[in-house]
Amino acid sequence: MYLYHYFDKRSGPFKSLTSISPEKAEVILKQINTERPNGFCAKRDEKYLERRKKCELILRHEFMAKGGVVKIDSPYYMVVDHCPWLSTWFEQSDYLKIPVEEFDIKTLSFTYGDSMPTFSPLVNDGKEYRKKVYTYEEILEVIKKYGLPQNWNVDGAFGPERYIEVHVWSSETVERYL
Repeated sequence: MYLYHYFDKRSGPFKSLTSISPEKAEVILKQINTERPNGFCAKRDEKYLERRKKCELILRHEFMAKGGVVKIDSPYYMVVDHCPWLSTWFEQSDYLKIPVEEFDIKTLSFTYGDSMPTFSPLVNDGKEYRKKVYTYEEILEVIKKYGLPQNWNVDGAFGPERYIEVHVWSSETVERYL
């Protein structure tokens, strides 16, 4: 299995708005909106950072309750396998492809779909993978059952899940790719 990280070439990989002060993050978001108006990130509303921080607290709590190892406050985000749709999020898109074996598996949590809609109170379709965080072993079982969302939901017609999101709770592997 490979984990992919998509990013804008101008910013570089593994940048996190939630790992910096809210004030600095707001300045960067405004800059993105001005300089990169056609990118997906420019379309986020003013409550995005607040919702993202709340989501990260849920991810952290649920993962730690399962025995997951959390070494950093805010995770780095990746996805399981290639998702061409994510390349469209950035005006100057690029990605990194890293074998899962390079990571300490105990520091990886997963959601079947993006974590924001997974934990959103607005998404209540009864699918068994909603409101859940998975360990590596657990997500392998979910993949066996449902496959990769980017294969069966290319255009998002069947719900918000378009990829499997990976939350990397350690800087060790990531730092080798900066």
